[in-house]
Amino acid sequence: MGVATALWLLLPMAFYGVLALALPPPGPPPAWRVRVHERWTGVADRWRARRGRRRPPPPPDPFAALRLQLRLADLAAQVRAIEEDRRLWARARRLEAVQAAYDGLLVEACRLAGVPVPEMTGWGRLTEVERLDDELALVQAGWSW
Repeated sequence: MGVATALWLLLPMAFYGVLALALPPPGPPPAWRVRVHERWTGVADRWRARRGRRRPPPPPDPFAALRLQLRLADLAAQVRAIEEDRRLWARARRLEAVQAAYDGLLVEACRLAGVPVPEMTGWGRLTEVERLDDELALVQAGWSW
């Protein structure tokens, strides 16, 4: 096999390899890519502000709200499963961890929906009253999980 034939065989592989690297993977973008985009958008906005041109804020991403609702539903199901299983090892610790994650997502959902966010108490937890108020405010805003 000659050098020209080897090049003709390697050229499509190289082309499709570069194309595969250029395309984003399916699913939500990684956190580092989101931070780079936010930082770059902030630099561009400051540049536009200095030049006297402002860009309108982008509309909220409906898929971000949907992902958040699905994660809230999953954590709520985990809380119910832990509360129902009386024979679970380290049940209180698991319930604390899942409840803290649920509270964090609930606060994030409130921010996304434009609901006033309460101050979280120690260890990143909401009180029962705050949690219920946030859940009711989100339901009134049209959220369901």
